[in-house]
Amino acid sequence: MKVLIACEFSGIVRDAFTIRGHDAVSCDLLPTEKIGKHIQGDVLDHLAENWDIMIAHPPCTHLAVSGARWFKDKQKEQKEALGFVRKLLNAQIKKICLENPISVISTRIRKPDQIIQPWQFGHPETKATCLWLKNLPKLIPTEIVSGRYQRVWLCPPSKDRWKFRSLTYVGIAEAMAEQWGKK
Repeated sequence: MKVLIACEFSGIVRDAFTIRGHDAVSCDLLPTEKIGKHIQGDVLDHLAENWDIMIAHPPCTHLAVSGARWFKDKQKEQKEALGFVRKLLNAQIKKICLENPISVISTRIRKPDQIIQPWQFGHPETKATCLWLKNLPKLIPTEIVSGRYQRVWLCPPSKDRWKFRSLTYVGIAEAMAEQWGKK
């Protein structure tokens, strides 16, 4: 399968599909952090390239409800972010998963098809993650873990905190590739 991982600099989801024999490419404005097929640029310029599936991770800076107290000052940015999400969801790609935390996408576009947690996929942590799906089944948990904590929420302030908070958990990436990467 030809797989587009939109808005991913880490290579985590891309590599999970590549390991399983797919032609997976990540695309982000940032360079990739791991060697692999990567397009550094605007993903909107590459949506028409005959992909079989797209897993999209649009930036949540202006969307996540964790930043709701700043929404009144970010109306223009939020409108642009929602426009970007709509373009991703409306792409002419047969199978789409758009991933984001609890956000205004749920009230301004549509409710997610599924909400998952890292602890359902082998990580002892909580981080509610919404999935908006097109022609894809819901992810089936692969490894339920007890002893859950909020690692992401507890991250100390730093210039790269946003990068750490935005990473996809390896267990979730592997579940996506295994369950949605059927040829």
